Amino acid sequence: MEDLSDVDDVQFLDTTLRDGEQAPGVSLSPEEKARIARRLDAADVDVIEAGSACTGPGERETISRVTDLDIDATVTSFCRGLERDIDLALDCGVDGINLVVPASDRHVEGKVGTSREENVETTVDLVEYAKEHDLWVEVIGEDGSRADLDYLEELLGAALDAGADRICFADTVGHATPDRAVEAVSRLSELGPVSTHTHDDLGLAVTNALASLAAGADMVHGTVNGIGERAGNVALEEVAIALDHGYGVETMELTEVYELAKLVANTTGIPLPPNKAVVGENAFTHESGIHTDGTLKDDAMYEPYPPEKVGRERRLALGKHAGRAGVAAALDEHDIEVSEEELDEVFRRVKEIGDRGKRVTDADLLTIAEDVSGDDRERRVELADLTTVAGGGTPTASIRLTVDGEEREEAETGSGPVDAALNAVQAALGGVADTHLESYHVDAITGGTDAVVTVEVEMSRGDRTVTVTASDSDITRASVRAMVDAIDRLVADEGETVVADD
Repeated sequence: MEDLSDVDDVQFLDTTLRDGEQAPGVSLSPEEKARIARRLDAADVDVIEAGSACTGPGERETISRVTDLDIDATVTSFCRGLERDIDLALDCGVDGINLVVPASDRHVEGKVGTSREENVETTVDLVEYAKEHDLWVEVIGEDGSRADLDYLEELLGAALDAGADRICFADTVGHATPDRAVEAVSRLSELGPVSTHTHDDLGLAVTNALASLAAGADMVHGTVNGIGERAGNVALEEVAIALDHGYGVETMELTEVYELAKLVANTTGIPLPPNKAVVGENAFTHESGIHTDGTLKDDAMYEPYPPEKVGRERRLALGKHAGRAGVAAALDEHDIEVSEEELDEVFRRVKEIGDRGKRVTDADLLTIAEDVSGDDRERRVELADLTTVAGGGTPTASIRLTVDGEEREEAETGSGPVDAALNAVQAALGGVADTHLESYHVDAITGGTDAVVTVEVEMSRGDRTVTVTASDSDITRASVRAMVDAIDRLVADEGETVVADD
């Protein structure tokens, strides 16, 4: 096996738009696929599998939307072992195809209903046909991790002899252990360029991808955030940081990773788990007093690599485990000056909230500091009135804000009452063009007829970010209150006019 530190070049094939879209409930429009493809290209991903042309006219439209982009990445379509699939891919203007042919007896005989010999002959014919049409061709032996390795070698070797550009070891059902991946890829890499396609059903997707590279593979198939059918595909960002941090091997542009992850999460509706490696909310968030104190003294004390490497920022969270140094640092981030005695009292109240099992948001901290120091903050943005209409027609919201002592009223529509209300807030505050809603989620709902919903929003302005929660029996009102409070915090110390000129 090869030492990964000696690997010269590792390429990535992203299949977020194809295998990732096979996750339950995910369906991407042409514009959504184009938006993600542009981000993938900006991150220097080598190959983008844009979809499966054989799926239908709608899917072919989405693939064509990607091939029409002016991007550097090679754009491909997934194709089954049928000449018709190749023709449909050609109609979409792709650069190449990922030709998937059965490799295990379960698939050769049980799924396709053919013999090993006929399967090899068909594969050779299809490769030759695709190459005659000037396509880049990768042949994937489906269910390769459960295939007879002698046959897998015969099948994919014949594909290379027929002109395929590369072959792929596919752990289609996440069956393989690292030793199986090494055994298979070691043999295949003797034949020609080999890719590896791993799934996470055993929690081994990253391990199997790295084992494959050590065994001679030079391309990894994966998806952003590891989305995909069942337990998902290997997460490209995790392989990328493992190679960079662990072995000094550069692949994709890591500073693009976080924005790409957020785009895919927001577009697919599959949220990022807080504890997700690289891109999860908690990856660079410290609450423990010991960890926070250590991090303040040395950035690398409790982190394997700096957050800036992957387009992130470090966060100091406040709660039950917070330390005095962490509270002081959080106050400093918001330019709040307190005396030593006042800091002790702020720290005590923060711990008190944390001990009740509550998260201490930025707004909580600032309110506590203002109360302790006796500083009555003058609000610049306040909610005066909110009306929503959602029955039967287009959801509409009318909002009245008091901004710097002046009333401003706007009405907007949206996909729902909450969306309409938030749109109305943004319209009323047109002068705050650089205020952005970074995240929004419902934090908790009580039961019963008097249910109360708690909404948490994270908003940013320039390099400042605040997180605010608001509770109400009406989710729309809770959402607007949280958003308005966050905006008020962000503009509290700014001198420019908040209200846009009419």
